[in-house]
Amino acid sequence: MTDATQSISDRIQQKLDDFTRAERQLALSILENYPASGLGPLATLATDANVSVPTVARMVQKLGFKGYPDFQTELREELLAMAKNPIAKHETWAEAAPSEHLLNKFTVAVIENIRLTMSQINPDEFDAACALVADQSRHLYIVGGRITHTLAEYLYLHMQVIRPNLTHVQSTSNTWPHYLLNAKEGDVFVIFDVRRYENNILKLAEMAHAKGAKIILFTDQWRSPVHRLADISFGSRIIVPSAWDSATTTMLLIETMISSVQDLNWDETKDRIEMLEGIFNQTGLFRKFT
Repeated sequence: MTDATQSISDRIQQKLDDFTRAERQLALSILENYPASGLGPLATLATDANVSVPTVARMVQKLGFKGYPDFQTELREELLAMAKNPIAKHETWAEAAPSEHLLNKFTVAVIENIRLTMSQINPDEFDAACALVADQSRHLYIVGGRITHTLAEYLYLHMQVIRPNLTHVQSTSNTWPHYLLNAKEGDVFVIFDVRRYENNILKLAEMAHAKGAKIILFTDQWRSPVHRLADISFGSRIIVPSAWDSATTTMLLIETMISSVQDLNWDETKDRIEMLEGIFNQTGLFRKFT
């Protein structure tokens, strides 16, 4: 391989912002069915991505290859390395099921999603995002969409315990513009937007950005249009053997953020947890076993 530490997929994702519109369209087409999409003839790849043959040639050169044959050679080397990997060949996670069982196929896909995503995460950027979320002088807005509202609610529920001064924005409601009335410069918007990207979320992000708010985006490997407005953006791999995309890697990042923000504000978090437990005891909300 040209770079032993990176796959072609890694390099494509790193350079997405540097590509032209047509090259980006081609790159996303390759990632959609990676690596099989890049193993066929050049003309077929161009047709499938609805771009010209010269666009394919230019993009592979931007990735560091002399031409399409070199690009394909490295793709084949990646496949060979994967086939020789003892974990990929022998390990199963559900030991009572054969390796080809969906339990194991799905687990392999999720683990690969996590590996590829974490290879792209900048720890300094992640720490900066956590510091913004932990900063109680900034109002925190948490926004999710039709599917991702569950992720937003999960983060919001924990942030309610950790810190005050926050709002859960229901972007799928026609009342979401109301939430922008009090937004001001320096406030923080944590936004979730994965394919299919939602117009409401983009409009909300544009208006928050215009007010001078900071935007932290959780998206997928193709990146929401909100990416252009975000101060910090995390793109998670979401492809699994299912008609539905996976939220596992995004949830991993969320739970890591919760842990980090909790530690940054630990003294106050501890006090708030104790107060909340006192309220739970008064309400009898939970069954006691001791």
